[in-house]
Amino acid sequence: MPVISFQPSGKNIEAKAGSNLLEVAREAGVEIIAPCGGKGTCGKCIVRISSGNVESNSLGILTADELAGGYVLACKTQINDTPVTVEVPEQIARKGGKFTSSEEDCGLIREELFPHNWQFDPLALKWCVSVAEAKLEDGLSDLDRLSQAIQKDWGKNEVVYSFEVIRKVADTIREDNGNVTITMIREPGRSHIIGIEAGNKTEQHYGVAIDIGTTTVSVQLIYLPDGKVVGTQTDYNDQITCGLDVISRINYAAKAGNLEELRKRILDTLNKLLAKLETMHHIESHDIYNAVISGNTTMIHLLLGLTPEYIRLEPYTPTILQAPYLTASEVGIDINPQSWVYLSPSVGSYVGGDISAGILCTDLATDSEDLSLFIDIGTNGEIVIGNCDFMMTCACSAGPAFEGGGIKCGMRAALGAIEKVEIDPKTADAKYQTIGDVKPKGICGSGMISLLAKLLLTGWIDPAGKLDRSRPSKFIKIEKRSASYIIVPAEESDNGKEIVINEVDFENIIRTKAAIYSACSLILNQVEMSFDDISNIYIAGGFGRFLDLEMSITIGLLPDLDRSNFKYIGNSSLMGTYMVLMSQEFREKQLDIAKRMTYIDLSSDPKYMDQYMSALFLPHTDKSLFPSVKI
Repeated sequence: MPVISFQPSGKNIEAKAGSNLLEVAREAGVEIIAPCGGKGTCGKCIVRISSGNVESNSLGILTADELAGGYVLACKTQINDTPVTVEVPEQIARKGGKFTSSEEDCGLIREELFPHNWQFDPLALKWCVSVAEAKLEDGLSDLDRLSQAIQKDWGKNEVVYSFEVIRKVADTIREDNGNVTITMIREPGRSHIIGIEAGNKTEQHYGVAIDIGTTTVSVQLIYLPDGKVVGTQTDYNDQITCGLDVISRINYAAKAGNLEELRKRILDTLNKLLAKLETMHHIESHDIYNAVISGNTTMIHLLLGLTPEYIRLEPYTPTILQAPYLTASEVGIDINPQSWVYLSPSVGSYVGGDISAGILCTDLATDSEDLSLFIDIGTNGEIVIGNCDFMMTCACSAGPAFEGGGIKCGMRAALGAIEKVEIDPKTADAKYQTIGDVKPKGICGSGMISLLAKLLLTGWIDPAGKLDRSRPSKFIKIEKRSASYIIVPAEESDNGKEIVINEVDFENIIRTKAAIYSACSLILNQVEMSFDDISNIYIAGGFGRFLDLEMSITIGLLPDLDRSNFKYIGNSSLMGTYMVLMSQEFREKQLDIAKRMTYIDLSSDPKYMDQYMSALFLPHTDKSLFPSVKI
């Protein structure tokens, strides 16, 4: 078999003739980002064949000149029976971007969002008891005496034990004269004992709140005796290389062995973040006895290794909406293996536990009669509308554009990404700001919104997203029927190449914003209301944290309403997950929220396409909906 060499990593692997180059790279441990899941549609898995022969079907995504230079799409390339050297361009760094914040996110817990008089009541409780000494005449076992000590403090509930605890009981109760700390999970009429330690160890008690997003994963470490957030770590979901959105990953999971690969990838991401928190704060993993995980329905299926295929096929049925309690060892996360893991309940195939957790952070979780709209903007857009009387929810495929997918020079919000743009109305020259104030590498979602809005306001693009060809500008290139805009000249960029955006990119961005706005419009129509009836608009999600409100309204992503109605709540999924971790009251409220929500499937509503088509302009075909946007 021929040897395939990857540079600059220097990794080598033998591969059979006919093997797919992207799959060979993954087997060799070489990361090549393929946001479309290897379907050949995103054009991101570009590599260069510097020696050897391959068979590639990359023409159409790549130009003839690029192919002549040895460039191919890894997912569209097969190995021949000859050695090959593959040059893998440097991927966008996963560190240092806005989504990779750590301790700065410790301020997420906002007391004003919590119900009054709520009490800390975590799922697992540590309690110190004194076990009576064994006596010949009492005829009691060690376990009997331990149960009596527990029932003395907690009532005559049935006490049940994990097998690991039973194995430790004899030695542990004798180590400190019968003084032991038990870790207990309480259910009505029953106490589950999942841990036992000699002496008083009640202060060594931690929990983790975990938010699994399609793009990013956040882990928050909490000291349970007082509810303090010890630290937060966030990183990109390692599944990204297998597909940028949920549909791409569902398709990827359909191939033999890929579902297990996706499960391992998310577990690797989680466990690396957990290990970092434990090291930074000098905490042992066995002292973490609580875990709550929230994520969209597909992400939870992939975490548990459940077949996600039927989520995307009519009638769009997931394996589970509400999972039973599982242990950490069953799930595969590196905390105390006996810890129970609570998974936030999903509402539908595309509205998951991240939304039922996020709603806890809004007036929708209270008795308010004010109509509120909740929008979680990410790779998928989830919408919830309601008040104390009702809640309706839907999801739309916003697409990967705001994460850089499908955009020629698009990238995620990382070091070197253009995040803000100003346009000279006379020359079309762009003044840009990058994350980290370094040379630009590409443009991220917030930069795209800023660019699109400023080009519209200065008249360099029209409401359909077409560049103005009538005014001369060295920053606009016209090639036959298409045109592109130079954001950054080659000499100013990080890699010495122009950073450009073309009219196809504009179309992708407009489709993304149209999907979100039209989903909001449709769900309002379902209850015979309009945007004017809304008192509060909650903008959630990691991407939502960095939206420029004015620019988002200018392009028609968000409705043109009183700006005081908008409230940014950041990663509401993580905040809500913390609340569920810390309180039985919130666990019960979250279950009630999930049961109360009416899930609407947009794909089955013919009116959605009408709403969507109307939103495919900047800001909208109905200009009266955006009176503050002057173009």
